[in-house]
Parts: sequence; C-alpha cells; structure tokens
Amino acid sequence: MTGYTTVEVARLLGLSPAQIRSYTRAGFLSPARAARGELRFSFQDLVLLRAAKGLMAARIPAAKIRGSLRRLKQQLPRGRALSELRITAEGHRVVARDEAIAWNPESGQLVLDFDVATLAQRAAPLARRRAAAARRVEEDLDAEQWFALGLELEVSEADEARDAYRRALELDPHHADAHVNLGRLLVEADRAEEAEPHFRAVVAAHPGHATAWFNLGIALEDRRRPNEAVKAYEQAIVADRRLADAYFNLARLYEQAGKPAAALRNLSKYRLLTDR
Repeated sequence: MTGYTTVEVARLLGLSPAQIRSYTRAGFLSPARAARGELRFSFQDLVLLRAAKGLMAARIPAAKIRGSLRRLKQQLPRGRALSELRITAEGHRVVARDEAIAWNPESGQLVLDFDVATLAQRAAPLARRRAAAARRVEEDLDAEQWFALGLELEVSEADEARDAYRRALELDPHHADAHVNLGRLLVEADRAEEAEPHFRAVVAAHPGHATAWFNLGIALEDRRRPNEAVKAYEQAIVADRRLADAYFNLARLYEQAGKPAAALRNLSKYRLLTDR
C-alpha cells in the first residue's frame, strides 16, 4: 500500500526499471517489499536514487557510490522535513543542506546539484493517491504502515501526514518516530503547545533520543520558554555530540540571554562540525 513502485520511481527520476533494480542489487539502498514481493521505495529512497543517478553520470566508481550513499543515508535529516534538503557540489566535495545546517558526507570528487523540494513536488500526486487508497482499506493498515504513509504525505500534504501519524499512534501509542514527526509538523503549523507532549513522551521513554530533545527545544522556544529550551538542546547534545543544529540554537539563545562566552563556545563547536 505504501511506497513508490519501481515503475513510478522510473517515471519520477528518468531511470529505467532495469537501472533501478541494478542500483538496488548493488546495495545503494534497501527498499521494502510488498506482499507479492515487488519493491516499494520510500521518499528517502527517491533522494538516494536521484543522487546515485548523478554519481553514475559523473562516472564515479560503484564502490565509491555505495560508500557515499551509505554515509548520506545515515546523515539525512531525522525529525525534520526531508523536502527541505538540497545536495550540491562545492569544489571536490558533496555538501548536503537543510534550513539549519550544511554537512559533507565525505564522498570525494562528486558532481551533484539538485533541490529535493523539486523532487517532492513531482512525487506529490502519487502520495495523494496513496492516501486516498489507504482510507478505503484503513482497517487493514497497522501502525507502521500508517507511519510510512505519513512519511510519503509530508512531501505534499502536511494535514494528511499529521492524520496518518495520529492513526499510527492510535494503534501504537509508543511509536517514537510517529510522535516526533507529528510533533514536528505541529510546530511547523504554529501549534507548539500541542507538539510538546509528543516530544516529552519520547524523551521519557527514550532519554537518548537526540532528535526528540532537539525538537522539544524548538517547541519550547516557540512557546517563549528559552531556559527550558536551552536544557532540551543540551540534552540533545548529550545524546548526540555531533548534532550541529543544537549547538547553533544554543549559541543563539545564549547570545540573546547576554552570555557571549557561552554563545561563542557553542558557535565554535557548530563551525567545527560544519566547516569542512
């Protein structure tokens, strides 16, 4: 039910089904399989396949592509909208960016330059059709399927995505990723008060969940509780010392609080992680 078929991916990316199967066999990504065994690709898979297409066109060796995409997959934004990502080439390195951070997957001399939001727009009609189909058989979907549908819908229909995450949580109230993504979408809709309990539910059950702590910090900032936001960002860093976004936000909050030394310390850490 969820995920893009091989034929749909071929049309979206201008690849042949044979090329997509070849990339998959080469280990570039690991799509799910439907009940009859056919491949089902997520939107994240579309981003990685689009990157693979660019790397192949640049005649990068297959082994290097596999390593590049493996690292890129690990570093794609978690808990933030993937459609905000842009992948570009700067000199001899690939740089991936979202709204708050730029980073380098250390992939060598690569030629890539594409806006993921453009890919999201092209994929949107398929996501809408998938949502309509899901509602016709909603009693047959489990929490993970509703969550996967929410991921697809984020690229085009935030309201529909929120509904899908809520349905996932109705079936599995402890689904951490559904809490985080629903909370993030609520914050983006200026509904931070509704979002905060979702993030707190995750950090209560998973104190080492860096993304939940980070998003809780954003929600608390939106609710004009900067001191609590600082504590949330600090907890995010405890969970993931390479979370550059948290250092950046801490630097800004410390600057606003009149603590320039603390602001400079966190800004320096942010730059160490991003200026490569």
